[in-house]
Amino acid sequence: MAYRILSLDGGGIRGVFTTELLSRLEAAAPFLAKVDLFAGTSTGGIIALGLAAGLTPDELTDLYLAVGPEIFPESHLGPLALLGKVVCAPYDNAALKRALTVTFGQRNLRTLGDLGRRVLVPTFDLDSSEGPASKPGVQRTWKPKFFHNFPGPGSDAAEEIVDVALRTSAAPTYFPTYQGFVDGGVIANNPSMVALAQALHPATGGQKLEDVSLLSVGTGDRLRFIPGPTHDWGYAQWAVPLSRLIVEGPMDTARYECEQLLGERFCRLDAVLEREIDMDDATAEPDLVEMAKRIREPMDAAIAWVQRWFT
Repeated sequence: MAYRILSLDGGGIRGVFTTELLSRLEAAAPFLAKVDLFAGTSTGGIIALGLAAGLTPDELTDLYLAVGPEIFPESHLGPLALLGKVVCAPYDNAALKRALTVTFGQRNLRTLGDLGRRVLVPTFDLDSSEGPASKPGVQRTWKPKFFHNFPGPGSDAAEEIVDVALRTSAAPTYFPTYQGFVDGGVIANNPSMVALAQALHPATGGQKLEDVSLLSVGTGDRLRFIPGPTHDWGYAQWAVPLSRLIVEGPMDTARYECEQLLGERFCRLDAVLEREIDMDDATAEPDLVEMAKRIREPMDAAIAWVQRWFT
C-alpha cells in the first residue's frame, strides 16, 4: 500500500515561497488530502502543522503575509542588524506565538493529538534544565528531538501544537531559545531523511521502503561559494560562513540519501531564487510569492511526479 510523505525545509520568511509552490501544485494535481505524513523543520514545521490542521496553502500564504512584518520588524534591517545579533537575539517570538495561538485556536486544536493527520517536527533539545550534570545511569547532554503524534509509548501527542512550532523555529541568532529548545535546522533543515526513517520504523510508521513516496519542498536555493584555493581562517572569519555551512550542507546530504533509497519515488521541488533574500526580510514576501509563481520546469516535473506517485 502506498505511503506518501511531504517534507518541508526550514528557511524563515522564505516559507511563503514554499506555500506558494504548494498552492500551485495542489491546484494542478490535488494531493494534500492523500499525504500520510507531514514533516517540516522550522518554518517548514509551522507549515506542516498548519497543513495537518486543515489549513490550505493559500491560507498559510495569507498568514505569512499578514504576520511576517510583525515577526521580523523592518526596523531590524539595516547596518545595525549584525551588531544586534552579536549581543542578543534581534527578535522575540511573541508575535509568532500570538499568530499561531489564534490560528490553531480557531480550529479548536491544542495538541499534536488533536491534529487529524500524522506529523513529524525536528527540534534540538539543549537540556538546559537546572540540576546535576549527571546521576548514576544517566548522562545529561544536548540532543535532537523529533516530535510526532504517532500512537505508542514514544508519542508526543500530548504536546501543545504552538509549543512545538516555537521550538522548531527558535533559530539561533534570530530568536531566543524556547523552553530549552532551538531550531530543528541545526540538525535537519531538510527533514526528508528523518521523515523516511520515521515512516519505516516498526513502532511508528511501520512501512516497507518500496511503498514509500516522498515529496521534498524547499524555500528557494541560494547560490553560495567561497573563492580562493586556501583559507587560513580563524573564528572571526569562519563565524558567518560556518553557521550557513552547518545548516545548508546536510540538506543536500538528506536529498542524496533519499534519492539513493527511493529512486524515482523521491521528488525535490525547489528553485534558485532570483535574488538573495535573507530569512528575516519580511519586506521581500511579495517578491517571494511572485518568484514562486514564475517557476516553470521544476514545477512541471513536480506536477508530473505527483500525478504518478501521489494521486
